[in-house]
Amino acid sequence: MTSPGTRADTEAEDLDVEEALALVKENPGPAHRGPAHPGRGGHGAPAPHHPADAHHRATPWPEARATAERAARAAARAARRTPVAVPLDAALGLTLAAPLAALTDLPSFDTSAMDGWALAGPGPWEVRDEGVLAGHAEPAPLTDGEAVRIATGARIPADTTAVLRTEHGRTDERGRLHPIREVGHGQDIRPRGQECRSGDQLLPVGTLATPAVLGLAAAAGYDTLTAVPRPRVDVLVLGDELLTEGLPHDGLIRDALGPMLPPWLRALGAEVRAVRRIGDDAKALHRAVTASDADLIVTTGGTAAGPVDHVHPTLRRIGAELLVDGVEVRPGHPMLLARLKDDQHLVGLPGNPLAAVSGLLTLAEPLLRTLAARPAPEPYTLPLRDAVHGHPYDTRLVPVVLRDEGAVPLHYNGPAMLRGVAAADALAVVPPGGARSGQEAELLDLPWAAGGIGVCFT
Repeated sequence: MTSPGTRADTEAEDLDVEEALALVKENPGPAHRGPAHPGRGGHGAPAPHHPADAHHRATPWPEARATAERAARAAARAARRTPVAVPLDAALGLTLAAPLAALTDLPSFDTSAMDGWALAGPGPWEVRDEGVLAGHAEPAPLTDGEAVRIATGARIPADTTAVLRTEHGRTDERGRLHPIREVGHGQDIRPRGQECRSGDQLLPVGTLATPAVLGLAAAAGYDTLTAVPRPRVDVLVLGDELLTEGLPHDGLIRDALGPMLPPWLRALGAEVRAVRRIGDDAKALHRAVTASDADLIVTTGGTAAGPVDHVHPTLRRIGAELLVDGVEVRPGHPMLLARLKDDQHLVGLPGNPLAAVSGLLTLAEPLLRTLAARPAPEPYTLPLRDAVHGHPYDTRLVPVVLRDEGAVPLHYNGPAMLRGVAAADALAVVPPGGARSGQEAELLDLPWAAGGIGVCFT
Protein backbone atom coordinates (compact mmCIF):
# COMPACT_ATOMS: atom_id res chain seq x y z
CA MET A 1 0.00 0.00 0.00
CA THR A 2 1.34 3.44 -0.84
CA SER A 3 1.42 5.96 1.96
CA PRO A 4 -0.72 9.11 1.74
CA GLY A 5 1.04 11.67 -0.38
CA THR A 6 2.70 9.13 -2.67
CA ARG A 7 0.35 9.55 -5.60
CA ALA A 8 0.63 13.33 -5.85
CA ASP A 9 4.38 13.15 -5.30
CA THR A 10 4.79 10.70 -8.18
CA GLU A 11 2.62 12.70 -10.53
CA ALA A 12 4.75 15.81 -9.92
CA GLU A 13 8.12 14.24 -10.65
CA ASP A 14 8.46 15.94 -14.04
CA LEU A 15 7.89 19.42 -12.61
CA ASP A 16 11.29 20.98 -12.01
CA VAL A 17 12.39 23.81 -9.79
CA GLU A 18 12.64 26.29 -12.66
CA GLU A 19 8.92 25.87 -13.35
CA ALA A 20 8.15 26.40 -9.69
CA LEU A 21 10.24 29.57 -9.80
CA ALA A 22 8.26 30.81 -12.78
CA LEU A 23 4.96 30.15 -11.04
CA VAL A 24 6.10 31.99 -7.93
CA LYS A 25 7.15 34.95 -10.07
CA GLU A 26 3.68 35.02 -11.66
CA ASN A 27 1.99 34.95 -8.27
CA PRO A 28 2.94 36.87 -5.49
CA GLY A 29 15.33 42.97 -1.57
CA PRO A 30 44.35 54.72 2.35
CA ALA A 31 43.50 51.06 1.34
CA HIS A 32 43.04 48.71 4.24
CA ARG A 33 41.91 45.18 4.78
CA GLY A 34 38.22 44.34 4.76
CA PRO A 35 37.06 44.18 8.37
CA ALA A 36 36.04 40.69 9.36
CA HIS A 37 34.31 41.63 12.61
CA PRO A 38 34.19 44.41 15.21
CA GLY A 39 37.46 46.27 15.30
CA ARG A 40 38.55 45.02 11.90
CA GLY A 41 38.38 48.10 9.74
CA GLY A 42 35.65 50.62 9.11
CA HIS A 43 33.95 49.92 5.80
CA GLY A 44 30.66 51.30 7.04
CA ALA A 45 32.19 54.60 8.18
CA PRO A 46 31.58 57.66 6.02
CA ALA A 47 33.88 57.45 3.03
CA PRO A 48 35.75 60.36 1.53
CA HIS A 49 34.02 61.88 -1.46
CA HIS A 50 35.21 59.71 -4.32
CA PRO A 51 35.68 61.15 -7.78
CA ALA A 52 33.51 59.45 -10.38
CA ASP A 53 36.30 57.25 -11.75
CA ALA A 54 37.02 55.82 -8.26
CA HIS A 55 33.39 55.06 -7.50
CA HIS A 56 32.08 53.82 -10.83
CA ARG A 57 32.25 50.07 -10.10
CA ALA A 58 29.85 50.14 -7.18
CA THR A 59 26.33 49.00 -8.07
CA PRO A 60 23.28 51.01 -6.98
CA TRP A 61 21.50 49.25 -4.13
CA PRO A 62 18.22 48.38 -5.94
CA GLU A 63 20.17 47.12 -8.97
CA ALA A 64 22.36 44.92 -6.75
CA ARG A 65 19.28 43.19 -5.32
CA ALA A 66 17.81 42.69 -8.79
CA THR A 67 21.12 41.29 -10.02
CA ALA A 68 21.13 38.70 -7.22
CA GLU A 69 17.61 37.63 -8.12
CA ARG A 70 18.45 37.32 -11.83
CA ALA A 71 21.57 35.30 -10.97
CA ALA A 72 19.48 32.87 -8.94
CA ARG A 73 17.00 32.40 -11.79
CA ALA A 74 19.83 31.63 -14.18
CA ALA A 75 21.33 29.19 -11.66
CA ALA A 76 18.00 27.41 -11.24
CA ARG A 77 17.74 26.98 -15.01
CA ALA A 78 21.29 25.64 -15.17
CA ALA A 79 20.98 23.26 -12.23
CA ARG A 80 17.58 21.77 -13.11
CA ARG A 81 17.29 20.71 -9.49
CA THR A 82 14.72 17.99 -8.93
CA PRO A 83 11.92 18.61 -6.42
CA VAL A 84 12.15 16.53 -3.27
CA ALA A 85 9.64 14.65 -1.13
CA VAL A 86 9.91 16.09 2.37
CA PRO A 87 8.20 14.79 5.53
CA LEU A 88 5.66 17.23 6.88
CA ASP A 89 7.67 17.88 10.03
CA ALA A 90 10.62 19.08 7.91
CA ALA A 91 8.71 21.02 5.25
CA LEU A 92 8.07 24.32 7.05
CA GLY A 93 9.23 27.21 4.87
CA LEU A 94 9.62 25.20 1.67
CA THR A 95 7.78 26.00 -1.54
CA LEU A 96 5.39 23.50 -3.09
CA ALA A 97 6.67 22.07 -6.38
CA ALA A 98 3.44 20.14 -6.99
CA PRO A 99 -0.17 21.15 -6.45
CA LEU A 100 -1.69 20.00 -3.18
CA ALA A 101 -4.67 17.89 -4.25
CA ALA A 102 -6.91 16.28 -1.63
CA LEU A 103 -6.32 12.56 -1.22
CA THR A 104 -9.62 12.15 0.64
CA ASP A 105 -12.91 13.92 1.21
CA LEU A 106 -12.75 16.46 4.04
CA PRO A 107 -14.33 15.54 6.31
CA SER A 108 -14.14 11.92 5.20
CA PHE A 109 -17.45 11.08 6.89
CA ASP A 110 -20.35 13.01 8.41
CA THR A 111 -19.20 14.34 11.78
CA SER A 112 -20.64 16.24 14.70
CA ALA A 113 -19.62 19.89 14.89
CA MET A 114 -20.54 20.11 18.58
CA ASP A 115 -20.82 18.16 21.81
CA GLY A 116 -24.46 17.28 22.34
CA TRP A 117 -26.95 14.73 21.07
CA ALA A 118 -27.51 13.24 17.62
CA LEU A 119 -31.25 13.28 16.94
CA ALA A 120 -33.61 11.41 14.62
CA GLY A 121 -37.00 12.92 13.79
CA PRO A 122 -39.02 15.27 16.00
CA GLY A 123 -38.70 15.33 19.78
CA PRO A 124 -38.90 14.63 22.56
CA TRP A 125 -36.34 11.86 22.16
CA GLU A 126 -35.47 8.73 24.04
CA VAL A 127 -31.75 8.79 24.80
CA ARG A 128 -29.61 5.71 24.30
CA ASP A 129 -27.47 4.60 27.20
CA GLU A 130 -24.20 4.48 25.25
CA GLY A 131 -22.65 7.54 23.67
CA VAL A 132 -20.70 8.14 20.44
CA LEU A 133 -17.07 9.29 20.72
CA ALA A 134 -14.58 10.54 18.12
CA GLY A 135 -12.26 7.91 16.73
CA HIS A 136 -14.65 5.00 17.25
CA ALA A 137 -16.30 2.72 14.71
CA GLU A 138 -19.48 3.75 12.94
CA PRO A 139 -22.37 3.74 15.44
CA ALA A 140 -25.69 1.99 14.97
CA PRO A 141 -28.36 3.94 13.03
CA LEU A 142 -30.94 5.97 14.90
CA THR A 143 -34.67 5.49 14.67
CA ASP A 144 -37.26 8.28 14.76
CA GLY A 145 -37.65 9.67 18.27
CA GLU A 146 -34.24 8.45 19.35
CA ALA A 147 -31.15 10.41 20.44
CA VAL A 148 -27.61 9.53 21.46
CA ARG A 149 -24.94 11.49 23.24
CA ILE A 150 -22.21 12.52 20.75
CA ALA A 151 -18.80 14.23 20.99
CA THR A 152 -17.35 16.81 18.63
CA GLY A 153 -15.71 15.09 15.68
CA ALA A 154 -17.51 11.78 16.19
CA ARG A 155 -19.18 9.97 13.28
CA ILE A 156 -22.83 10.79 12.83
CA PRO A 157 -25.11 7.72 13.14
CA ALA A 158 -27.09 6.89 10.00
CA ASP A 159 -30.55 8.55 9.79
CA THR A 160 -29.51 11.43 12.10
CA THR A 161 -31.46 14.58 11.22
CA ALA A 162 -29.62 17.10 13.45
CA VAL A 163 -27.25 17.58 16.38
CA LEU A 164 -28.59 19.34 19.45
CA ARG A 165 -25.91 21.18 21.39
CA THR A 166 -25.48 20.26 25.05
CA GLU A 167 -26.49 23.73 26.20
CA HIS A 168 -29.65 23.66 24.04
CA GLY A 169 -31.24 20.54 25.52
CA ARG A 170 -32.70 19.30 28.81
CA THR A 171 -33.97 15.97 30.05
CA ASP A 172 -37.22 15.48 31.94
CA GLU A 173 -37.92 13.23 34.91
CA ARG A 174 -38.43 10.27 32.56
CA GLY A 175 -35.05 10.83 30.92
CA ARG A 176 -36.48 12.12 27.65
CA LEU A 177 -34.61 14.87 25.82
CA HIS A 178 -36.32 18.18 25.02
CA PRO A 179 -34.92 21.13 23.01
CA ILE A 180 -34.95 24.58 24.61
CA ARG A 181 -34.72 26.23 21.19
CA GLU A 182 -35.76 25.34 17.67
CA VAL A 183 -33.81 22.55 15.97
CA GLY A 184 -33.11 22.91 12.24
CA HIS A 185 -32.62 19.99 9.86
CA GLY A 186 -28.89 19.22 9.48
CA GLN A 187 -27.98 21.55 12.36
CA ASP A 188 -24.35 21.21 13.60
CA ILE A 189 -23.55 18.34 11.26
CA ARG A 190 -20.42 18.63 9.12
CA PRO A 191 -21.33 16.61 6.03
CA ARG A 192 -18.78 14.47 4.25
CA GLY A 193 -16.84 16.52 1.67
CA GLN A 194 -17.98 19.88 3.10
CA GLU A 195 -14.44 21.31 2.77
CA CYS A 196 -13.31 19.40 -0.30
CA ARG A 197 -13.73 16.23 -2.32
CA SER A 198 -10.95 13.79 -3.08
CA GLY A 199 -8.95 15.11 -6.04
CA ASP A 200 -9.85 18.78 -5.49
CA GLN A 201 -6.85 21.10 -5.82
CA LEU A 202 -6.34 22.77 -2.48
CA LEU A 203 -3.18 24.81 -3.13
CA PRO A 204 -1.17 25.57 -6.27
CA VAL A 205 2.50 25.14 -7.08
CA GLY A 206 4.50 27.97 -5.52
CA THR A 207 2.63 28.02 -2.22
CA LEU A 208 4.81 28.55 0.83
CA ALA A 209 4.54 25.74 3.40
CA THR A 210 3.31 27.62 6.46
CA PRO A 211 2.12 25.85 9.62
CA ALA A 212 -1.46 26.06 8.32
CA VAL A 213 -0.41 24.49 5.00
CA LEU A 214 1.21 21.60 6.89
CA GLY A 215 -2.00 21.10 8.86
CA LEU A 216 -4.10 21.12 5.71
CA ALA A 217 -1.75 18.66 4.02
CA ALA A 218 -2.01 16.28 6.97
CA ALA A 219 -5.79 16.54 7.05
CA ALA A 220 -5.88 15.88 3.29
CA GLY A 221 -3.92 12.65 3.70
CA TYR A 222 -0.29 13.60 3.06
CA ASP A 223 2.78 12.27 4.85
CA THR A 224 5.21 14.17 2.60
CA LEU A 225 5.14 17.26 0.41
CA THR A 226 6.78 17.67 -2.98
CA ALA A 227 8.83 20.83 -2.58
CA VAL A 228 11.65 22.90 -4.00
CA PRO A 229 14.82 21.82 -2.15
CA ARG A 230 16.51 24.27 0.15
CA PRO A 231 19.53 26.03 -1.38
CA ARG A 232 22.73 24.56 0.07
CA VAL A 233 25.07 27.08 1.69
CA ASP A 234 28.64 26.80 2.96
CA VAL A 235 29.92 29.59 5.25
CA LEU A 236 33.61 30.49 5.33
CA VAL A 237 34.66 32.70 8.25
CA LEU A 238 37.88 34.59 7.51
CA GLY A 239 40.30 36.27 9.90
CA ASP A 240 43.20 35.30 12.17
CA GLU A 241 42.04 37.63 14.92
CA LEU A 242 38.80 35.83 15.76
CA LEU A 243 38.03 34.01 18.98
CA THR A 244 35.26 31.44 19.29
CA GLU A 245 34.90 31.73 23.06
CA GLY A 246 35.83 33.89 26.01
CA LEU A 247 36.60 37.59 26.28
CA PRO A 248 38.65 39.59 23.76
CA HIS A 249 42.34 39.81 24.66
CA ASP A 250 45.73 40.61 23.17
CA GLY A 251 44.26 42.09 19.99
CA LEU A 252 41.94 39.13 19.44
CA ILE A 253 38.17 39.66 19.26
CA ARG A 254 35.10 37.48 19.40
CA ASP A 255 33.68 36.18 16.14
CA ALA A 256 30.17 37.65 15.91
CA LEU A 257 29.33 36.36 12.45
CA GLY A 258 30.02 32.66 12.98
CA PRO A 259 27.14 32.34 15.48
CA MET A 260 24.88 34.80 13.62
CA LEU A 261 25.05 33.75 9.98
CA PRO A 262 23.89 30.09 10.06
CA PRO A 263 20.53 30.73 11.78
CA TRP A 264 19.99 33.87 9.71
CA LEU A 265 20.64 31.94 6.50
CA ARG A 266 18.31 29.17 7.64
CA ALA A 267 15.66 31.81 8.28
CA LEU A 268 16.14 32.86 4.65
CA GLY A 269 15.36 29.30 3.53
CA ALA A 270 18.84 27.84 3.20
CA GLU A 271 20.32 24.54 4.30
CA VAL A 272 23.59 25.50 5.99
CA ARG A 273 25.87 22.52 5.45
CA ALA A 274 29.14 23.73 6.92
CA VAL A 275 30.69 26.65 8.79
CA ARG A 276 34.47 26.65 8.31
CA ARG A 277 37.02 28.99 9.89
CA ILE A 278 39.70 29.77 7.34
CA GLY A 279 41.70 32.57 8.95
CA ASP A 280 43.85 34.77 6.73
CA ASP A 281 45.09 31.96 4.51
CA ALA A 282 44.79 32.45 0.74
CA LYS A 283 45.57 28.81 -0.05
CA ALA A 284 43.03 27.53 2.46
CA LEU A 285 40.41 29.90 1.06
CA HIS A 286 41.12 28.70 -2.48
CA ARG A 287 40.85 25.04 -1.39
CA ALA A 288 37.59 25.65 0.45
CA VAL A 289 35.97 27.54 -2.40
CA THR A 290 36.99 25.10 -5.12
CA ALA A 291 36.04 22.05 -3.04
CA SER A 292 32.54 23.28 -2.25
CA ASP A 293 29.57 22.05 -4.26
CA ALA A 294 27.10 24.28 -2.41
CA ASP A 295 24.67 26.43 -4.34
CA LEU A 296 25.99 29.45 -2.46
CA ILE A 297 29.25 30.11 -0.62
CA VAL A 298 29.15 32.96 1.90
CA THR A 299 32.42 34.48 3.07
CA THR A 300 32.94 37.01 5.85
CA GLY A 301 35.47 39.82 5.59
CA GLY A 302 38.41 40.07 3.22
CA THR A 303 36.44 41.81 0.46
CA ALA A 304 38.54 45.00 0.25
CA ALA A 305 42.07 45.43 -1.12
CA GLY A 306 44.28 45.09 1.95
CA PRO A 307 47.33 42.81 2.25
CA VAL A 308 45.32 39.92 3.73
CA ASP A 309 42.06 40.46 1.83
CA HIS A 310 42.10 37.28 -0.22
CA VAL A 311 38.57 37.10 -1.64
CA HIS A 312 39.16 39.10 -4.83
CA PRO A 313 42.47 37.37 -5.67
CA THR A 314 40.84 33.97 -5.11
CA LEU A 315 37.96 34.84 -7.41
CA ARG A 316 40.36 36.02 -10.11
CA ARG A 317 42.43 32.85 -9.74
CA ILE A 318 39.45 30.57 -10.34
CA GLY A 319 38.04 32.68 -13.17
CA ALA A 320 34.86 33.73 -11.36
CA GLU A 321 32.59 36.35 -12.88
CA LEU A 322 32.02 39.35 -10.63
CA LEU A 323 28.34 40.29 -10.94
CA VAL A 324 28.41 42.88 -8.15
CA ASP A 325 31.67 44.37 -6.90
CA GLY A 326 30.72 46.91 -4.27
CA VAL A 327 27.26 48.37 -3.65
CA GLU A 328 26.24 51.97 -3.15
CA VAL A 329 24.96 51.26 0.38
CA ARG A 330 26.13 52.02 3.92
CA PRO A 331 27.04 50.03 5.86
CA GLY A 332 28.26 47.22 3.66
CA HIS A 333 29.71 49.01 0.65
CA PRO A 334 32.44 46.38 -0.13
CA MET A 335 30.02 43.41 -0.43
CA LEU A 336 30.22 41.37 -3.63
CA LEU A 337 28.45 38.70 -5.66
CA ALA A 338 30.34 36.36 -7.97
CA ARG A 339 29.28 33.56 -10.28
CA LEU A 340 31.67 30.63 -9.77
CA LYS A 341 29.83 28.22 -12.06
CA ASP A 342 26.54 28.35 -13.93
CA ASP A 343 24.80 26.98 -10.86
CA GLN A 344 27.06 28.24 -8.06
CA HIS A 345 27.59 31.69 -6.56
CA LEU A 346 29.59 33.36 -3.83
CA VAL A 347 28.43 36.26 -1.69
CA GLY A 348 31.29 38.10 -0.02
CA LEU A 349 30.08 39.87 3.10
CA PRO A 350 31.97 42.70 4.76
CA GLY A 351 33.32 41.66 8.12
CA ASN A 352 31.75 44.30 10.34
CA PRO A 353 28.56 42.77 11.75
CA LEU A 354 25.96 45.35 10.67
CA ALA A 355 27.71 45.66 7.30
CA ALA A 356 27.39 41.89 6.97
CA VAL A 357 23.66 42.13 7.78
CA SER A 358 23.39 44.70 5.01
CA GLY A 359 25.07 42.25 2.64
CA LEU A 360 22.72 39.45 3.68
CA LEU A 361 19.63 41.53 2.95
CA THR A 362 21.04 43.07 -0.22
CA LEU A 363 22.55 40.03 -1.98
CA ALA A 364 21.96 36.78 -0.08
CA GLU A 365 18.25 37.27 0.63
CA PRO A 366 17.06 37.80 -2.97
CA LEU A 367 19.37 35.06 -4.23
CA LEU A 368 18.29 32.46 -1.66
CA ARG A 369 14.63 33.46 -1.86
CA THR A 370 14.66 32.97 -5.61
CA LEU A 371 16.53 29.65 -5.47
CA ALA A 372 14.01 28.43 -2.88
CA ALA A 373 11.12 29.69 -5.09
CA ARG A 374 9.75 31.70 -2.20
CA PRO A 375 7.43 34.56 -3.08
CA ALA A 376 8.97 38.01 -2.82
CA PRO A 377 7.73 40.00 0.17
CA GLU A 378 5.33 42.80 -0.64
CA PRO A 379 7.20 46.10 -0.38
CA TYR A 380 5.81 48.56 2.13
CA THR A 381 6.67 51.91 3.63
CA LEU A 382 6.10 53.67 6.94
CA PRO A 383 6.86 57.22 8.04
CA LEU A 384 10.08 57.72 9.99
CA ARG A 385 9.51 59.14 13.48
CA ASP A 386 12.88 60.92 13.48
CA ALA A 387 15.12 62.42 10.84
CA VAL A 388 17.94 60.17 9.60
CA HIS A 389 21.21 61.52 8.28
CA GLY A 390 22.09 60.18 4.85
CA HIS A 391 25.22 59.42 2.91
CA PRO A 392 25.92 61.89 0.10
CA TYR A 393 25.44 59.35 -2.68
CA ASP A 394 24.80 55.93 -1.11
CA THR A 395 21.66 54.34 0.29
CA ARG A 396 21.70 53.75 4.05
CA LEU A 397 20.12 50.79 5.85
CA VAL A 398 19.16 51.82 9.39
CA PRO A 399 17.70 49.55 12.11
CA VAL A 400 14.23 50.62 13.24
CA VAL A 401 11.47 49.46 15.56
CA LEU A 402 7.84 49.70 14.44
CA ARG A 403 5.59 51.72 16.71
CA ASP A 404 2.03 52.95 16.04
CA GLU A 405 2.20 52.92 12.24
CA GLY A 406 5.65 54.49 12.22
CA ALA A 407 9.31 53.47 12.21
CA VAL A 408 11.60 54.69 14.99
CA PRO A 409 15.31 54.77 14.02
CA LEU A 410 17.60 53.12 16.56
CA HIS A 411 20.95 54.25 17.86
CA TYR A 412 24.03 52.04 17.72
CA ASN A 413 23.74 51.68 13.96
CA GLY A 414 27.43 51.86 13.09
CA PRO A 415 28.87 49.17 10.80
CA ALA A 416 30.57 47.29 13.65
CA MET A 417 27.54 47.40 15.96
CA LEU A 418 24.87 44.76 16.50
CA ARG A 419 23.17 46.43 19.45
CA GLY A 420 20.75 48.34 17.23
CA VAL A 421 19.78 45.52 14.88
CA ALA A 422 19.41 43.09 17.80
CA ALA A 423 16.50 45.22 19.03
CA ALA A 424 15.13 46.02 15.56
CA ASP A 425 12.02 44.89 13.70
CA ALA A 426 13.30 46.01 10.30
CA LEU A 427 15.87 48.05 8.41
CA ALA A 428 14.75 51.33 6.89
CA VAL A 429 16.02 52.12 3.40
CA VAL A 430 17.21 55.73 3.60
CA PRO A 431 17.97 57.38 0.25
CA PRO A 432 21.13 59.39 -0.45
CA GLY A 433 20.98 62.69 1.37
CA GLY A 434 18.95 61.34 4.28
CA ALA A 435 15.28 61.48 5.29
CA ARG A 436 13.31 63.99 7.30
CA SER A 437 10.99 63.17 10.18
CA GLY A 438 7.64 61.95 8.81
CA GLN A 439 9.08 60.93 5.44
CA GLU A 440 7.93 57.53 4.15
CA ALA A 441 10.74 54.96 4.00
CA GLU A 442 10.81 51.49 2.50
CA LEU A 443 11.27 48.80 5.16
CA LEU A 444 13.02 45.45 5.00
CA ASP A 445 11.59 43.10 7.61
CA LEU A 446 13.98 40.96 9.60
CA PRO A 447 12.97 37.32 9.11
CA TRP A 448 12.01 36.66 12.72
CA ALA A 449 10.17 39.98 13.10
CA ALA A 450 7.87 39.57 10.10
CA GLY A 451 5.52 37.17 11.89
CA GLY A 452 5.97 34.65 9.10
CA ILE A 453 7.67 31.33 8.59
CA GLY A 454 11.10 32.86 9.04
CA VAL A 455 10.92 31.98 12.72
CA CYS A 456 11.97 28.47 11.72
CA PHE A 457 15.75 28.25 12.12
CA THR A 458 16.08 24.50 11.66
